[in-house]
This record gives sequence, C-alpha cells and structure tokens, in this order.
Amino acid sequence: MTAARLRRLALDVLVIVAIVGGVQAWRARDLLPADERTHAPPLELRDLDGRNWSTASLAGRPAVIYFFAPWCSVCAASAPQLRWFHRWRGEQVTLLLVGLDWKSESELREYAVNHELPMPVLAGSAATGADWRIRGYPTYYVVDAQGRIAARDFGFTTAIGLWFRTLGT
Repeated sequence: MTAARLRRLALDVLVIVAIVGGVQAWRARDLLPADERTHAPPLELRDLDGRNWSTASLAGRPAVIYFFAPWCSVCAASAPQLRWFHRWRGEQVTLLLVGLDWKSESELREYAVNHELPMPVLAGSAATGADWRIRGYPTYYVVDAQGRIAARDFGFTTAIGLWFRTLGT
C-alpha cells in the first residue's frame, strides 16, 4: 500500500471516528453530567428477589447502574456483555440493572431468566427514569465510591468498555 493510500485510509478512519463520537455525544447530551461534583440521584428500589437497594447502600463501593427496557433489542444484545463484566469486575464493582418501561414484574423476571442475568435486576418506575434523565435504552451511569457520577453513556456497550470506564472508581 502506498503512503498516499495509507494517509487517505487514516483520514477516512479519523472522519468516521469523529462522526460516531459526535453522534454519541449528541445522544448523551441530556444525561446527568459525569464530573466530580454531580452526585447520583437517590435510588430506592426493590430487586426481583425482594431485596431493597439504594444509592446509600452503595456508599464506599463503585457501581454501574444500567437502565433497560425488557422490549429493547439493543438491551438484549448487551446482556452477554453485562454478564462478562459482572464476571470480571463483580467483586470490585456493583452492577445493578434497573428495568423501566415494563408492564408487569413477571416481564422483568422473564427478561432476567432469558438473558441469564446473575446480577440484581431492580423494578424501576417512570419517576426513577425522570430522576436519572433516562431518554432511551440502554443508558448507564458509573457511580464512584463517593456516590458521584464518574461516567455515563447511552446505547450498546461492551464488557471491555465498562471495564475501562470503571477503572479508578
């Protein structure tokens, strides 16, 4: 391959990365900010096993709070990635899945069983979604050990992406 072709290929890749990054930033524009000042909103929900979870109970430990809808195909495609992340980082980082836009708790339970989700699945509400500024699925927030939002994103994610986003939290 000639030097001119390599430069052209590099420019094409750079343009694609810039476009994808711009679209992703635009899609995440309404999420809560990920900075050192923004604390995670209160979260007090029950999981499918009847255990209560709250942001206060997560104090001192980083967490990924992943919002999904049981009908969301991108959420379903992300499930294997969440399982891998849970295997890799489950001892260090709490992973909570919060179901929104569901009709019955049995729909959430069926989703958890069908996707073999070993982590807690919480039954969220429209108010939960509003508090966390959820505008689409999946959306997730990385919360550091001090309860501040360290990272956030919208759309498909990978176990490696979550792993990198939780380093240093």
